Amino acid sequence: MEKKRVYTFGNGKAEGEAGMKNLLGGKGANLAEMNLIGVPVPPGFTITTEVCQEYYTLGRDQVVELLRDEVNEAIKNIEGLMKSKFGDTENPLLVSVRSGARASMPGMMDTILNLGLNDDVVAGIVRKTGNERFAWDSYRRFVQMYGDVVLGMKPTNKEDIDPFEEIIEKVKEENGVHLDNELSVENLKDLVSRFKAAVKAQTGKDFPFSAEEQLWGAIMSVFDSWMNERAILYRRMEGIPSEWGTAVNVQAMVFGNMGDTSATGVCFSRDAGNGEDLFNGEYLINAQGEDVVAGIRTPQQITKIGSQRWAERAGISEEERAAKYPSMEEVMPEIYKELDMLQQKLEDHYRDMQDMEFTVQEGKLWFLQTRNGKRTGAAMVKIAMDLLRQGVIKEEEALMRIEPNKLDELLHPVFDKTALLRARVLTKGLPASPGAATGQIVFFADDAAQWKEDGKRVVMVRVETSPEDLAGMSAAEGILTARGGMTSHAAVVARGMGKCCVSGAGALNIDYKARTVEIDGTLFKEGDYISINGSTGEIYEGEVETKAAEMDQDFADLMALSDKYAKLKVRTNADTPHDAMMARSFGAVGIGLCRTEHMFFEGEKIKAMREMILSETTEGRVRALAKILPYQQEDFKGIFRAMNGFPVNVRLLDPPLHEFVPHDLKGQEEMAQMMGVDVKVIQKRVEDLMEHNPMLGHRGCRLGNTYPEITEMQTRAILGACLELKKEGVVCLPEIMVPLTGILHEFKQQEEVIRSTAAKLFEEKGDSVEFQVGTMIEVPRAALTADRIASSAEFFSFGTNDLTQMTFGYSRDDIASFLPIYLEKKILKVDPFQVLDQKGVGQLVRMATENGRKARPNLKCGICGEHGGEPSSVKFCHQVGLNYVSCSPFRVPIARLAAAQAVIEEGK
Repeated sequence: MEKKRVYTFGNGKAEGEAGMKNLLGGKGANLAEMNLIGVPVPPGFTITTEVCQEYYTLGRDQVVELLRDEVNEAIKNIEGLMKSKFGDTENPLLVSVRSGARASMPGMMDTILNLGLNDDVVAGIVRKTGNERFAWDSYRRFVQMYGDVVLGMKPTNKEDIDPFEEIIEKVKEENGVHLDNELSVENLKDLVSRFKAAVKAQTGKDFPFSAEEQLWGAIMSVFDSWMNERAILYRRMEGIPSEWGTAVNVQAMVFGNMGDTSATGVCFSRDAGNGEDLFNGEYLINAQGEDVVAGIRTPQQITKIGSQRWAERAGISEEERAAKYPSMEEVMPEIYKELDMLQQKLEDHYRDMQDMEFTVQEGKLWFLQTRNGKRTGAAMVKIAMDLLRQGVIKEEEALMRIEPNKLDELLHPVFDKTALLRARVLTKGLPASPGAATGQIVFFADDAAQWKEDGKRVVMVRVETSPEDLAGMSAAEGILTARGGMTSHAAVVARGMGKCCVSGAGALNIDYKARTVEIDGTLFKEGDYISINGSTGEIYEGEVETKAAEMDQDFADLMALSDKYAKLKVRTNADTPHDAMMARSFGAVGIGLCRTEHMFFEGEKIKAMREMILSETTEGRVRALAKILPYQQEDFKGIFRAMNGFPVNVRLLDPPLHEFVPHDLKGQEEMAQMMGVDVKVIQKRVEDLMEHNPMLGHRGCRLGNTYPEITEMQTRAILGACLELKKEGVVCLPEIMVPLTGILHEFKQQEEVIRSTAAKLFEEKGDSVEFQVGTMIEVPRAALTADRIASSAEFFSFGTNDLTQMTFGYSRDDIASFLPIYLEKKILKVDPFQVLDQKGVGQLVRMATENGRKARPNLKCGICGEHGGEPSSVKFCHQVGLNYVSCSPFRVPIARLAAAQAVIEEGK
């Protein structure tokens, strides 16, 4: 039997359902499901995601032949249900053609509305409806969309506006009108004529007349859009595999632009910005769906409360609001009631916040889409915890609803209240996506990406954003648009990314060619600083100071729930008391890596360190180290005090000594003067310390075994700090870690120095503290001989950064020269320094843990590389049976949640 490639839906029946998302895409599966549960949906059909894969394998012509019969049958099915005929001039059927991948990709692929129109059909619609304006408005929209998507009518350079928009602006100017919906029928006819002439001039071809030719052009363009630049970038950002492909949804058109009893809108069953359990959305009377999401006209609020809140923010009186900007609830009360009832039905059915698109055609409501809505990190947490408290979902599901990496957004800084009082407010827009952003103004996406690469913080300022701006939006600290509402492209994508966004700031007058923006009389050039508040919509002049975010009760409840399920403990990498305290506030239960080298660089410490390096005798080195000892002991006291009662893993000195000496002449002359020696002595020592491959050179335990006096001093500093704190009642749990062990005897010699130094210190002080000695496993040989090393080491900490370098043979500092090509060619799926390589490096971790515990059953094992805060790596650590992961303070909540999800996934 021939494979089924087309699935129909309509009139309460469907060949698909919600569980078929992989085959029908999210949109197609949900259109089928809405039919089955009694939601009014225009009839249509879905071409499967498998056909997209065939398209890229077999090519256009073969795919058209494979689809032709099924598509023709499916069109007949729509014709029967709509009692109209595709391509007919007297009773025409018009369709929309939309993409629909299994994962939501808002605005990343292409949509075409009103397909099936030509000069003859538009005349037929005028005769049938008696509504000449509607017919020609639909036609000009179709020519514009089809010309852009299928025929490739794009701006020739980034400073230019869309060629169709340029024509529209010209016609509006010639006729003295401001809005698209003020254009007369004659103006619309003129637009269609000019649009077609522009198509002919740019492409050399006439605009297609045949409805069938238009349909196949649109279907193939949707498949093409799966591999457009913005879709590829979005997939890379969201981790969506390219082999998934997109489905194509063809649906009978319903029209929101048929007059004052017609409308279009986008709505959410809960607030996508802050998670509030409040139905909200935006609509436009006498418009089509693209008008709302593209931000061409700033829409009005659906609910009365939403409208009143909007008016309050905009400084508009209740009288003016009710007269000029009424809500749908007030203007179309019956339709609103039905919409409210159906949005609740959909949320109850899917048990999650829904993002819905709808059209009202002459008083009848139709749903065009529903999907689980994109949301900010804060909304994600609130919605999950509210649904849990409301009894809609269970604890395990609440935890699995949270994307660990999106918790990062909740920890982003907010504006300092005192700084806000001093800040000059320039104007106000809509608070489209919460957060605080300060940066330099930039107008174009490619510039935003470049400036970010150059280390600048930018705020991207646009009239409105489009999917082509994705790379710039990703690079920017925040996004500011002159047009568009709370459901515009900028707002939806920014919320999905967790970016601060203010939209619809009408006071912005942007000149792309001059690269300036005027805001209520103040002119700003590209590169000037601006600040935006995505929670209030306020825009401020210059830079405004920020402060750390404060966690709310929903976040605290989520973390408590995570700890209830997690088995893996989460520690932090911290070198200062400040970092240690911050990590504790985020729930860290110890320090998994305290790097001591950072303690040598300040003031007198670096002077004594350099004195030690210059010394040619053991006695000289011991004298210099004695000067460092009290400073280092004080540093450790601060960290152990901050971690009172929790373990602190201190790594002994790791980097090569050349990192502590200056390599420029000025620095060497200053060092020579400070040390009271000739500059040539310094230069000779610097030259002696130079290595061809320092990463594999004289560092880690090799340094400690060559100069055991360094290990002695550090042991005294660590344990001396603990003895002093013990008198204050502070509980210290020190773990002394030997770095870069590759051979058991390397470790044993360092262990001997540590234990003998500790014994002397305890005898001198007449007191002692419990401590452990273990090693960092970052050399593959150490992982392979873990059973031998565990005969002496009391714990293993996997340094997965160096272990990745040595296993792959990639230098972390140089991988950037080939990594983008490796990712593009799919040689690597991800950067192995960001996501743990489970098949290679991971197997070394697994083997070392299992073999180490054969020699020492109670061997404590953890990881302390950057992978310790990456969710999939954390879950792997759980599977391997590690005791803890350790990560930077801001990644601690992410790791705690991932550790809980690992337990739930294991139980499924």
